[in-house]
Amino acid sequence: MEEKKPENVVLLENLSKHNAGTLVSEHEMRERHQRFISAATSENTRRTYRSAIRHFYAWGGALPCDSGAVLRYLLAYSDSLNPRTLALRLTALAQWHAFQGFPDPTADPSVRKTLKGITRTQGKPKKKAKALPIEDLEAIVAKLEPDTSLIAIRNNALLQIGFFGALRRSELAALMVEELGWETDGLVITLARSKTDQEGEGVSKAIPYGGPDGICCPVRALKRWLEAANIISGAVFRRVTRWNIIGTNPLSDGSINDILEACAKAADLAYVPELSSHSLRRGLATSAHRSGANFKDIKRQGGWRHDGTVQGYIEEAGRFEANAALTLLRRKGKK
Repeated sequence: MEEKKPENVVLLENLSKHNAGTLVSEHEMRERHQRFISAATSENTRRTYRSAIRHFYAWGGALPCDSGAVLRYLLAYSDSLNPRTLALRLTALAQWHAFQGFPDPTADPSVRKTLKGITRTQGKPKKKAKALPIEDLEAIVAKLEPDTSLIAIRNNALLQIGFFGALRRSELAALMVEELGWETDGLVITLARSKTDQEGEGVSKAIPYGGPDGICCPVRALKRWLEAANIISGAVFRRVTRWNIIGTNPLSDGSINDILEACAKAADLAYVPELSSHSLRRGLATSAHRSGANFKDIKRQGGWRHDGTVQGYIEEAGRFEANAALTLLRRKGKK
C-alpha cells in the first residue's frame, strides 16, 4: 500500500503542476513557501519552539510521533517541569506536526486531560517580575550619573529609555539609530518590529525631555551615550569591553537583565532577585498610574494590546490605597 503524503507536500505538488510554464521552479516555490511560513511566527517564538523540539529529541523522542509518545514525555517530566513549560512544549510539538502535514498527537483527549491533571496537581503561581518604581530608577540614575565611564553612560541611557519608553527587552536590545527621531519636545522612537506589530506597520513611542529639576531625562541620557560612543548609525546599545572598546553588534536580549541587576545592586535596592527587564515596563505603568496618568495613555506608551494587562498593573499599584480593609483599619473609632 502506497504511503500517504503529508498534506503540505501534496499542496505544493499541485501548485507546481498549475505553475508549469512559469520561471519559478518547484524547488524555489518550496523555499518561498517555507520562508513565508517562518515569517508568520516571530523569531522569539520560533526559537522557543526549536528549543522544545530539541528537548523532546534529547529525551529520546522521534518525529513524527503518536499520542503515546507524548504521554510518556509528559509523565517523564511531570515532576520536574512547570506545567506551563510542558504546555508550551506540547504547543511546539503540535506546530511541528501541523506544518509538516502530520496528524497532531497532542490533540488526543487523553493527552489534554493528562496535562490538565498535571496542572491541577503540580501547578504553581506564575512568578512575576517586580515593578521598578520611579523612585528606585532615580536612585539608580543618581548612582550612574557621576560615573564618566562608557559602560555607566550606556547603562544610564539604556535603563531610562527602557523605562520611559516601556520597551520590551527585545525592542531595547535591537533599537537602531535609524529608528530615532529627534523633536523639539523630545524623542520619537519608531520601531520597525514589535511583539504587537509583527506585520511591520511600525510602532511609534514619544519620550519627552525631563524637567529642569528632575533626576531623570532619558532623551539627554541617550544623546550623551551616542555622542560619547560616536554612534551615528546601526545598533544603539552595544557591548563595551573593560578597555572601553565599543562593539558593532547590538546587545543580546539576556544582557538587559544582567545590566539592570548590576545597577540595582550598586544602588543598594533590596529586591534585586525579583527584578528583570520586564520590571521597567511594569514600573512605568504602576508609577505613571500613581502619578495620575490615565488608562489610555499608559496603555499606548506600553503598547499593550489588552486592557486586562494594564488593569492588572494599575490594581497592583493601588492595592493598598484602593483597599477595603483600609477603610476599616483607618476608620475613626467611636468614643
